Amino acid sequence: MENEPRIRQSLDAALWYLKQSAQLEAGARVAVGCSTSEVAGGVIGKNSVPELGRVIAEQILETCRRAELVPVFQCCEHLNRCLVIERSKALEDRLVLVRAVPQPKAGGSVPAAAWKLLKDPVLVLGASCDAGIDIGDTLIGMHIRPVAVPLRFPEVTKIGEAHLVMAYSRLPYVGGSRAVYE
Repeated sequence: MENEPRIRQSLDAALWYLKQSAQLEAGARVAVGCSTSEVAGGVIGKNSVPELGRVIAEQILETCRRAELVPVFQCCEHLNRCLVIERSKALEDRLVLVRAVPQPKAGGSVPAAAWKLLKDPVLVLGASCDAGIDIGDTLIGMHIRPVAVPLRFPEVTKIGEAHLVMAYSRLPYVGGSRAVYE
């Protein structure tokens, strides 16, 4: 794959930028949505690329390991946007487990690859993540805690040919005009 080094470098830089900008602490959950069709220059949901899914999942897992973040891989709508995560993290968060194994054309190439790369993967119905990275407009917002704040990285606006946007959550402001905030 000719653009593999560029894709890996872009993912690494974007995840570090997200961690730094959002001030994510060790153990923070990061929703990962990715369309390999879009990364390869196609249309989301039309041309899944398993080899590219493996490259992306490997790099995300490696960067998240070094950054002490927990990646949570979003499946496509064919698996109701369920998420792939390590069993221990799912149990720690008391997430609802479901029975399915993601495939490149039913779940997505990145979650399918993550399933094979994780030690003890499970599929969960949903999660409440601290931040997220969306590669190819896969709509990860449903898995980010309120209040989601969009984040753009001027140095990396695309992964391959796919649009990149990230987000992180902040605490909600409550109490109205008389409230005092830190």
